Amino acid sequence: MTSLNPLKNKTKRFRFRHSTAGWFAAVLLTVAGHPVTSCPAQESRADEPGAQVLTRGPVHEAFAEVISYDSVPGVVVTAKPPALIEEIPPGERPEGDDVTWIPGYWAWDDERNDFLWISGIWRAMPPGREWITGYWAETTAGYQWTSGYWADVTTTETTYLPAPPKSVEEGPNIDAPSRNHSWTPGSWMWSADRYAWSPGYWAEGRADWDWIPAHYVWTRRGYVFVNGYWDHSVERRGVLFAPVYFDRGVYDRPGYSYSPNIAIDLGLFAAHLFLRPRYDHYYFGDYYEPRYRESGYYSCHSYQSSRRGYDPIYAHRRWEHRDDRDWERGIERDYQHRRDDESARPPRTWAAQRLMDGGKGDGRRNRSMLATSFDQMSKRKDSSIRYQSVDSDDRKQLARRGQEVQKSREQRRDLETKDADGLREGGKIKANKVPSSRSPIATKPGNDKKGAGSPPEPQRAPKPEQKSTSKTNPKGKPQQENERERPSTGDKGRDNKSDEPQAPKAKPQPERERPSMNDKGRDKKADEPQTPKARPQPERERPSTNDKGRDKKADEPQTPKARPQQEPGRPSTSDKGRDKKADQPQAPKAKPQPERERPPMNDKGRDKKADEPQAPKAKPQPERERPSTNDKGRDRKANEPQAPKSRPQPEPGQPSTGDKGKDKKDDEEAKGKKKKKVEG
Repeated sequence: MTSLNPLKNKTKRFRFRHSTAGWFAAVLLTVAGHPVTSCPAQESRADEPGAQVLTRGPVHEAFAEVISYDSVPGVVVTAKPPALIEEIPPGERPEGDDVTWIPGYWAWDDERNDFLWISGIWRAMPPGREWITGYWAETTAGYQWTSGYWADVTTTETTYLPAPPKSVEEGPNIDAPSRNHSWTPGSWMWSADRYAWSPGYWAEGRADWDWIPAHYVWTRRGYVFVNGYWDHSVERRGVLFAPVYFDRGVYDRPGYSYSPNIAIDLGLFAAHLFLRPRYDHYYFGDYYEPRYRESGYYSCHSYQSSRRGYDPIYAHRRWEHRDDRDWERGIERDYQHRRDDESARPPRTWAAQRLMDGGKGDGRRNRSMLATSFDQMSKRKDSSIRYQSVDSDDRKQLARRGQEVQKSREQRRDLETKDADGLREGGKIKANKVPSSRSPIATKPGNDKKGAGSPPEPQRAPKPEQKSTSKTNPKGKPQQENERERPSTGDKGRDNKSDEPQAPKAKPQPERERPSMNDKGRDKKADEPQTPKARPQPERERPSTNDKGRDKKADEPQTPKARPQQEPGRPSTSDKGRDKKADQPQAPKAKPQPERERPPMNDKGRDKKADEPQAPKAKPQPERERPSTNDKGRDRKANEPQAPKSRPQPEPGQPSTGDKGKDKKDDEEAKGKKKKKVEG
């Protein structure tokens, strides 16, 4: 008779449908590997009592990695982090073979003095990279955070290094080749068991790609070097979900799980972005109050100008607006406006934003609505990202992903914390290598192949300077400093080896210093037998006497010998050449020649035949190095008749006969005068 009771039949049909729907939901969750207590309604999780969805807070470090010039140890807290929450990824994800789910983790909130949950993310992975998960580790002072990083997937071992020196990066030191170039900062490179500085450089920017420069990540075992790589621009990186603050009684329940459903609008995300290098995280949202700057929060526009690090996201935005000269000033004006006007700041929680959404336009006029429902986001027609459903097989695999990531996290923690103190020598970490274990979050082989959507060629940084870190130029230009110092070293080498065949290398010095040295030599030798040689000035008036001497003894080689007297001291060789061949440029050539070759024999005669007092003339010559050896030769053969034999030589050796001729010339002049008187 049930057919006669339509209301009863309707009630039974409703109960059947309701129980069938509940049974189907339970089966689906069981197949996905989650407890039945998990709620499949993702949106309801945002409004669940005890779970406060935040529209500000730390950014998942796999989504945006902070680049600090001087990496420091992670923050230490006294509270023990809770056990990880079982996190279910949403039922839709962005399209793409390189998109994967990266689970969330606990982060310390010093304002609440408690932990908050950084939700998992859908991430389009950087080509050729694998994610090394961060972790909390117990220390004697409490619990310390060690950051994750994107490692090169091709590496087979991880090298842990001593702390690099303080960065000397100071920004561009030359103008950009074009407006299409962006500055990439320099970094220290480990080479030959020491650090060498690799300077910054200009490189062309690329649309849709951010260059992540080389940097270091601190661990308790040592510093890990991460080479530079291309990453997707922020709008193409995937989906960033809002962080959540849970009451402890919520996630402590057995079988509890959480599925994020409130996403951050990436179109507005970068306009409210801050960096906190002490905590090694980006932060988004309302951190405009002046007290946050005192706590180590830096707005994106001021982070790089503070010389603390490099912000790839801000650098790419600046490159995109390279034709707008007022863009950076506009960013600073917006920051100052929100700092001074509280009503211009974005809301801090999802609940506050929803209240504002329901209000009038006046309530949200100056505010940015950073959060949105993921269900609504995935259905947008104007979005540049297309979404696809996650089938049951993928959900099973992603359900196991959390366990695999946790296992990888524990392996890394054990490796980097156990026996870390035993790797120290003199209080410093020794360089050490260990085999790399593959991360469960890694790009697939060949997904970075050439073609549409492929990354540009990696940037080529300048080769590091092979220079001791203790002598590094604080301006980051060690090579230029070396080049400035080299000439002085070369001059020292010439001075130290004056008696070796390097004499020709000293030519530039005599050429520059010869006039001063000759003058000094004349002054120094004025009280010595060279005083007679001071006659050269009167000798300029003797042309008639010289001519007489030539007429009387034209067949004697003494006439040319008298000419060198026109110049005092040893430099007479050049003047002698000038008198003999005034129209020829050989006189300057004769100067270096005596220094290299013949002067040793010729000058021997000069010094020794100057009544032996000319031996002291050789003493100042060590100032020019090479002549000193020549003077030694002069002293040896002062009494030998061979010196006159060298007189006729028109070569640079003639100065010696010239000097000898000076003494004979004096006798000739005296005899000439006496004879003239007799004839008169």
